Amino acid sequence: MTATMPTATVPTTTATSVDVEFLGVETYEIAVREHRVRVDQPLRDGGADQAPTPTELFVGSLAACVAFYAGRYLSRHGYQRDGLRVRAEFEMASDRPARVSSVRLTLRPPARFPAERLPALLAVAAHCTVHNSIITEPDITIAVE
Repeated sequence: MTATMPTATVPTTTATSVDVEFLGVETYEIAVREHRVRVDQPLRDGGADQAPTPTELFVGSLAACVAFYAGRYLSRHGYQRDGLRVRAEFEMASDRPARVSSVRLTLRPPARFPAERLPALLAVAAHCTVHNSIITEPDITIAVE
């Protein structure tokens, strides 16, 4: 008699849902779990300028992800996160399709962080999930119900 070990079922994907609902004029609300974030457009684009644009949120998401990964690196190696900052500057493409053409992220570690550790900190921060998702394009499907 041959015994077989049970095999664990490993999901191939872990889908997370994000819902977006129209609120009025150019304002939308993004719902993620129990959290709500609004997006809007500047006055010059017909919005009320009450929230960041989706594009600004996209770039902000990248910057926040870099900061998160850098912060985890700091904590893992016994450094404080106080003073950790990431600044993102971006430019829009002048041709079509409409898109962000460049993003420059500047990571500022805490004041007493040793210079010899900067390459390792940068390597970790540069591999955050959002950055990886931009570099390795996700499959995107848009459908109408």
